[in-house]
Amino acid sequence: MMRDITLGQYYPSNGVLHRLDPRIKVLLLIGVIVLIFCTFNFYALGVVALLVAASVILSKVPVKLYLKSMKAIILVILITSLLNLFYGTGEPIFQWWIFKVTADGIKNSIYVAVRIISLVMVSSSLTFTTSPTDLTDALERLMKPLSVLKIKTHEIAMMMTIALRFVPTLLEETDKIMSAQKARGADMESGNLIRRIKALIPVLVPLFVSAFRRAYELAMAMECRCYQGGEGRTRMKQLHMSARDFVALGVLLVAVAGVVLCNIFL
Repeated sequence: MMRDITLGQYYPSNGVLHRLDPRIKVLLLIGVIVLIFCTFNFYALGVVALLVAASVILSKVPVKLYLKSMKAIILVILITSLLNLFYGTGEPIFQWWIFKVTADGIKNSIYVAVRIISLVMVSSSLTFTTSPTDLTDALERLMKPLSVLKIKTHEIAMMMTIALRFVPTLLEETDKIMSAQKARGADMESGNLIRRIKALIPVLVPLFVSAFRRAYELAMAMECRCYQGGEGRTRMKQLHMSARDFVALGVLLVAVAGVVLCNIFL
């Protein structure tokens, strides 16, 4: 299960999304997420789904990686869809005790599942196509206006990116610790819920120790390189917007117009 979580992983490729300015990619992600939660019918949701499918194709990232990211939350999708299945109105198609399934409930279930899948896919496309360094620069540039309020935008962007970067590292460390504990005879898959939680204690303790050790080593490495924060720092790679970035923004605006029209007239 731990190997199936792809959050924070970068996949090098020559896809169109890889060549976009990271600031534009962050803005596109925010725009698509807003659109996902502003769709009120299947027509508008279809527009967003097409936009998400286009981002997956243009990223040139293997589809199996996107499917792996979906595999980690498949249980959440199933439970959410199942709950919405019984909250529909209208004539029941199937009824047992207090539970009834209606055509409206089936629509709600499909609607919520497509929303969650679109959200995960478009979020994964950002991390797959943007390196941690570029993501740090993009977040810092986008938060630059907050520096007027004496907010240290560079440090905030650095912390966010480091946290995202170490997600796959900690997951890999967790998988190794669990494999080592199972090799020593630990039983983590049988018994009731309380017993399984207690069985995770031998995993959590060395995991926290390893995380603190990695954090200390990272802090020492940054101090050895004379890291003093964002003030006065220069960048080896400057961010520049090109024509393809404005085309991407144009596509997002067209999608926004399509969603608005679908919500109003359909």
